[in-house]
Amino acid sequence: MIYIYLFILGTIFGSFYTVIGLRRPVNESIIKPRSHCENCQHFLKWYELIPIFSYIIQKGKCRYCGEKISVIYPLIELLTGGLFSLSYFIYGFTFNTLISLFLVSLLIIIYVSDFKYFIILDGPLVILGILILGTKFLLGGIESVLASILAGLLLMGVMFAIKFLGDRIFKRESLGGGDIKLAVIMGITVGFKLGLIALIFASFIALPYACYILLTGKGEEMPLGPFLITSLWLVFIFTEPITKIINLFFYI
Repeated sequence: MIYIYLFILGTIFGSFYTVIGLRRPVNESIIKPRSHCENCQHFLKWYELIPIFSYIIQKGKCRYCGEKISVIYPLIELLTGGLFSLSYFIYGFTFNTLISLFLVSLLIIIYVSDFKYFIILDGPLVILGILILGTKFLLGGIESVLASILAGLLLMGVMFAIKFLGDRIFKRESLGGGDIKLAVIMGITVGFKLGLIALIFASFIALPYACYILLTGKGEEMPLGPFLITSLWLVFIFTEPITKIINLFFYI
């Protein structure tokens, strides 16, 4: 039953995170106005806001004006619910599950805001960073917290260096401030070494999308945040095998 509960909870939070990602970058309140149809402005009733099911029952259309509702909304809810359940499946009833849920929450918000507006919100980074550090304190005390903060600052320094070189090579801004701040969360979560691996892995994950952007000519820039946070979550989930590979490499 815990998987079902977490899935349902994830779909609810996924809907909420979508609102945050869509409204906060343009300085809109997440409370007012209430959820409404973007076409006819009709305020939605509670039964029209049930994650996933409302979309299916309404056949992907507004009940009042017939305007199509983006399939992105139920997909985000489904993704959040699935990742919430997967986190528990991997780590069980542990603090690592809690950290994974925090990362999934940040992942969804960044997906929405960075793909839509090329913005990574400061608020979620700060809140999730504090929550992760709080969990680290429960796991390893103040020493673990200080080590995590140091790792975050070091990784931020690496991102600054990458930005410095990129700006001069491409004669334009190569990285946004949000990407650099996100690097702090990466270091806090998995440490400096694994954080570096996450940065490298993110570039490979982003490569197909970058090629698509170049080939189709759809814009001159691309969001990096979604790929950074995806890489971070994957490295966190597979920390143990990745660490074993690193240790084996250095041993050889």
